Formats: sequence, structure tokens, C-alpha cells
Amino acid sequence: MMEMENFYQRFCKERFDEKGVLTYFEPVIADNFNFAYDVVDEIARLEPGRRAMVWCNVAGEERTFTFREMKLYSDKCAQMLTDHGIKKGDMVMLVLKRHYEFWFTVLALHKIGAVGVPATNLLTVKDILYRFEAASITACVCSGECNITEYVDEACKKYSDIRAKFIVRGKREGWIDYATELEKYDGNWQRVENSKEDPLLLYFTSGTTGFPKMVVHNHAYPAAHILTARYWHNVHADDLHLTVSETGWMKAVWGKLYGQWFAAASIFVYDFDKFVPGDLLHVMEKYGVTTFCAPPTIYRFFIKEGLGGYNLKNLRYSTTAGEALNPEVYNRWLEFTGLKLMECYGQTETVVQCVNLAGTTPKPGSMGKPSPQYHLRLVDEDGNDVPRGEVGEICVDTQKPYFGLFNGYYRNEEATRAAWHDGLYHTGDTAWMDEDGYLWYVGRTDDVIKASGYRIGPFEIESVLMEHPAVLECAVTGAPDPIRGTVVKATIVLTKAYQPSDELKKELQTYVKRQTAPYKYPRIVEFVEELPKTISGKIRRTEIRAKDGQKD
Repeated sequence: MMEMENFYQRFCKERFDEKGVLTYFEPVIADNFNFAYDVVDEIARLEPGRRAMVWCNVAGEERTFTFREMKLYSDKCAQMLTDHGIKKGDMVMLVLKRHYEFWFTVLALHKIGAVGVPATNLLTVKDILYRFEAASITACVCSGECNITEYVDEACKKYSDIRAKFIVRGKREGWIDYATELEKYDGNWQRVENSKEDPLLLYFTSGTTGFPKMVVHNHAYPAAHILTARYWHNVHADDLHLTVSETGWMKAVWGKLYGQWFAAASIFVYDFDKFVPGDLLHVMEKYGVTTFCAPPTIYRFFIKEGLGGYNLKNLRYSTTAGEALNPEVYNRWLEFTGLKLMECYGQTETVVQCVNLAGTTPKPGSMGKPSPQYHLRLVDEDGNDVPRGEVGEICVDTQKPYFGLFNGYYRNEEATRAAWHDGLYHTGDTAWMDEDGYLWYVGRTDDVIKASGYRIGPFEIESVLMEHPAVLECAVTGAPDPIRGTVVKATIVLTKAYQPSDELKKELQTYVKRQTAPYKYPRIVEFVEELPKTISGKIRRTEIRAKDGQKD
């Protein structure tokens, strides 16, 4: 039996400092690299009985899959999809929630050379039609445990290029039953050659302005996630890793597929629709999850649930990303579990850009330091580097080696040029770097508030407000003011225990003044029932500004 702990080293070069912290990382892959063949199938050849996935759902059903089974089912699926007209280069939409069939199918698409287009089951008919037309979708594989198949049929009344529709866990007229059809095939599949530059995945970004853009990644992209799993999630070959994400979001391939299987580890999948903190904690305890990644909101709910009744003795490492991590959550989690929360920053367009690497000491609330995969710069509006301590836009220097960066926005050269010019990829996010080289998130470039001569980032104020027990959610924006031009405004959703009042407004304003520079406090406080959001849950500050009469 081969020692699988170092399997991933076939595909990269790495160097470390005297403390064992990663300082250099470079994926090294063949020109015809294909993750499904060269990683999943290769592990299946070397150690066929190695556990690849543990899956369970809220009904108590459970399955364990080995790498041999992942190879078999993905081969069978590749045969099935090919027989139904899917070929290299075709765009195939996957709306599979947390069903294990997602992994069979996405690996099959990799093997065929078709392009996977993962999407969430929260899409409406309008959303689906837009995606069909924008990406020229030719087939879809969808869950039968939601309304998505009905919505697809409605969209198909205006879009006629779908060749095949597969339904997973359900039956519907005009749809092929995935499970029944899959059993017709024997798994006798021969490798289809591809280039590492060929398209692999297409994701629709849920931007806070305009229609979603299409981000394309190629077959080289998975190798850049070795760093994600090994040096951010700190995953090793014997680990059982859980990242909380539905398969429709990019976070799923960050934390439930590529890097973890490069590391020859097992992924844990809990198939649920409604998040119940106690249920998730229960399965983490039952199955012995060892490494865990979730957005800060999940940790907040865990803390409110109370961790005293759960035995997480197997959990040895925890990470977070996706939204603001305020110090209170960090400190409470550390108090309960003894584990530090290691934060990171990245985008749909990239892999890990800023990270608290394994073996380093995090600063609560900081995104960490620049990833060894990128040369990052913080620049002003003229493209000049800003001094430490000053806010600048996070950019990737593309005149130096970089890995895992997207190929561009599909069918949108204008947007690609706007983001990628003068030797830089512009993230649209702003941050500042402290004296120790740690980066601190400020906000989107168009979210920065210019008030009374100051540049104010919404993140810092939101982070302070989120520590107040009255605040469930909040968004900080600039609002027009006849005297000052623009003032800071906080739009707040209250927790159930609080009611809107002028006294509470003053209390929250005072609370912010005491915790940050006084000029940053919100002069306007508005209480609302809910915040406007994109389909992926990002707050649409542009909508709040538009309502207040501010131009984006």
C-alpha cells in the first residue's frame, strides 16, 4: 500500500521556512492533466478501498464511497451522458444541492471534457432562462427534491437547445431518471484526452450590481486548490473534512472536492435543506469530523446553540471565509473548542488570495497574509502601491507567476478588460496591510464611503455592530446629507428580543463611537425587516444606496 499522505506532492513544488510554514507553492501538472483521471482514478488504482466520501442526510440515510466506487460511478455516468448526446465542450447545468450524485456527475463531465455549470436550487424561472441563454446550456442534471425541474420546464418554453434533462431522486415527465438510467452502464470508459487549458467549470457570479457574469476555470484550476486543503484547511490523508456549502456555490469545489482529494482525504457531506445548528453539530460528533470550514454565521449559530452538549473530540482544525469574522465569534469559538479560527479570502475568479496558513498565528478579523500562489498588491485609483496602513484595492500582479486565476468572463470582453489590465487583475475589494503584513478587509471599491473628508469602509462598522446583542444583520452605506454631502448610515435587522426605538438607535450609535473612531459612527440608523440580497446571500448595498438617492 502506497503512503498516501504525500500523494499530492506529485502535482506541486513547495518550500517552507524554519518553522515549517509554507513560503512557496507552485502546481506542476502535465499538459493533459485531468483531475478525474489523474487524481481520483489514480488513487482508485493505488488504494481502491480508500474512503473518499461519507454522506448522510436528515432522514438518517447514509452512504460511504471509496475511490474505486467514485471511479466506477463517474465512468458509468460518463457513458450515460455521452449516450444522451453530451460531448466535449458542452455546457451542462448541475442543480444537485448536497446529493452525492453531484460528485459522480461533475467527475463524469471532467472525463468527457464537457463543462460543469453548478447552480443553486434557489434559482427562479427568470434566473434559469438567463443562464441557459447566456452560457448556451445543452443539458441539465437536477434534484427532484425541490421545484427546480418545474422551473427548468418553464424556462424551456422559451429555450429549445436542451438535449437531455436528468432528474435525481424523483420522477417527472420528459426527464430521464438518473438512478435507473445509470444502472444500464458497466463503467467501461476509456480516457478522453484534453488540454489543461480546456474549460472545466463555469460559474455565474452573484455580483451586487448588474446581471451575473460568467467565470470560466480550466483543467489546471483544481491543482491550485492543493494549497487550499493542505495549508488552509490543514487536511491530511486520514482526515474527514466538512465544508458547509451547497454544491451550487463555488465554495463546494474549494472545500468538498479538489484539494481534499489531492490530499487523499475523505469529504463529509451532510445533505440538508434547512440549517439547524444542533443537527449539524450532532452529525459532526457522530461521524467524527476532523477538519471543518464554514462562514462566520455558522459559528455564530453554533455559539448561540451552546456547544456544551456535543462531543467534538475529533475536531482538530477549523477555518472560515465568505463574510466578516468579528473578534467576538473568534474568541467564543476558541473558548469553547480550544481551536483558532483560521480565516482566508478569495473569490469565484481566484483561489486562496489571503490566508492564515497552517502553523501561523492569526489575528482575529484579519484575512491573513498574501497566499504564496499570488503576488498581491494594494493600489490606489491610479494603480500606485499604497503605504502600509492605507486602504488600497487588492490586485493580483499577473506579470509574475500566478495560479488558479480564471480565464476571463465568458462572452464578456468588456468586463474582462475592466478587471484585468495594466498587468493587474483587479478584485474590486479593498483592504489595508498592517506592520506585520496581515491584511484587513475594508469593502468593495464601490462600497467605500467618502464622508467629511474620510474614506470609511463598511466592514469595520458592521463588525462592531454585529457584536451588539440587538443586531441580527446589518449593512453600512453612505447616505446623502445636505450639509456634509454624505454620512454613514446603518441599516439594521434586529434580533427577536429587541424592538425598534429612538433609544436603541442612540444606544447603537454610542456603542460604535466607543469601539471605533468617532467619525465612523452611523449618523443615520434605519431598522428593517430584511436586507436586500443577491441569490448567494450577499448584501446588495447598491439597492440601499439607490433607495436613499445615492448613485452607485
